[in-house]
Amino acid sequence: MESPVLTKNSLQQVFNPNQFRQVGYELIDLLANHLENVQNEPTSKVLPYTQPEKELDFWRQHFAQADGLNDTFQTILQRSIKVHHPRYIGHQVAAPAPVSSLAGLMADLLSNGMGVYEMGMAANGIERVLIEFMNRRVGYSPKAGGIMTSGGTLANLTALITARKVSAPSDVWSEGHQEKLAIMVSEAAHYCIDRAARIMGLGTKGIIKIPVDERFKLRIDFLPDYLAKAKADGLHVFAVIGCASSTATGSYDDLAALADFCETENLWLHVDGAHGGGVVFSKKYKALAKGIHRADSIAIDFHKMLLTPALTTALLYKNGSDSYKTFAQKAEYLWDAPQSEEWYNSGKRTFECTKLMMPIKVYALLKAHGKGIFGANIDRLYDLGRTFAQMIKERPNFELLIEPEANIVNYRYVPDSAQNIDVLNAQIRQTLTEAGQFYIVSTVINGRRYLRSAIMNPLMTDGDLEDLLAEIERIGKMVVRQWQ
Repeated sequence: MESPVLTKNSLQQVFNPNQFRQVGYELIDLLANHLENVQNEPTSKVLPYTQPEKELDFWRQHFAQADGLNDTFQTILQRSIKVHHPRYIGHQVAAPAPVSSLAGLMADLLSNGMGVYEMGMAANGIERVLIEFMNRRVGYSPKAGGIMTSGGTLANLTALITARKVSAPSDVWSEGHQEKLAIMVSEAAHYCIDRAARIMGLGTKGIIKIPVDERFKLRIDFLPDYLAKAKADGLHVFAVIGCASSTATGSYDDLAALADFCETENLWLHVDGAHGGGVVFSKKYKALAKGIHRADSIAIDFHKMLLTPALTTALLYKNGSDSYKTFAQKAEYLWDAPQSEEWYNSGKRTFECTKLMMPIKVYALLKAHGKGIFGANIDRLYDLGRTFAQMIKERPNFELLIEPEANIVNYRYVPDSAQNIDVLNAQIRQTLTEAGQFYIVSTVINGRRYLRSAIMNPLMTDGDLEDLLAEIERIGKMVVRQWQ
């Protein structure tokens, strides 16, 4: 059946303030009850798992129904993973502070695109204040700068384009590739670095992956030989990427040693601190990122451990002027002076022109809870990571990969009676997911399957972690019995 033709009156109803107020009250009540339930009912499901095709069929049928809006919101909530649940220990997504989500509602309703100053006056001013705040915490000088953008992947790509613009022998933006360019990066780096390099046209040979040590940190001692070989192969290396921390294991590269190497060889140092760069806010753990202030650029996600909804990322530059070199193009209908350094026109320095008002999510959080909230959250999450590692070591049928530096813990269930440990742990993870009482993920490291937990919710307790290990062991024993 075709939708009715909208009239002036029906369009006015779309923007009716009283209707918005009523629906808003109902939605806030629904979400507040959700937060209350996941905090007070730890045995409730984290994930109401269904198979993909079954889920698709459900929503096809739902789309054809005439459900009310409140019922639709309830259905979405019931069928979604609950990142605020204290037993959500899976992917690296924050349990966002409610006040930050409320700011997101304001951002969506105002819909001020930040690319041009007149369209995003407040948001551009707020962003500038937050970037200055971040740069001070990192340890940059007042000449530093930066932008906010939608996610670590986009931030890392932007940083590498800047590095190419500043460090490559020719102007690739105007002339295309005149040389064979390359970057050097840890083999434990996030896949988005590899993806960014390929988007930039570097190809497989232009991505030089440096081996890691037993703690999954980039081998600094390998850098000179790898650089010499790259030069012998006709490659011009223009950047080195350090991890703070790596995604799989939470390991921090030796950023000070990387900075020494890059300064000696005149190479751009970029730090992918999407997950762990926020450690600069922690007095207890900030030494993990020692030397980060010497990097030419740094990416830090607010939506990882800084309590903000996705996607919200800071890209910081030691030399603020470098950020204006990234995208050198004219757009007279947007800016009167395309080549001038105007912090208030964000579109000059980001992929995004109609950029979301993401700064107000972070700003509202800091205004509501104070500037110490980031450090408090990281301390809590990293402390829990160490507590969980100790619990694992104390259980005879478990194996810890490495002592965690961050809130990411890799481990396996390894009973003597099991013949295929990798298959066993994969089946444990799948059974946990389908049951929905806990949510963890798994990964393959050095060819072996590990269970992987990223502790993202500061309201998680030691008891939740103990219960998780007990449930893993229970499922593991059940699977082994079925095999026998």
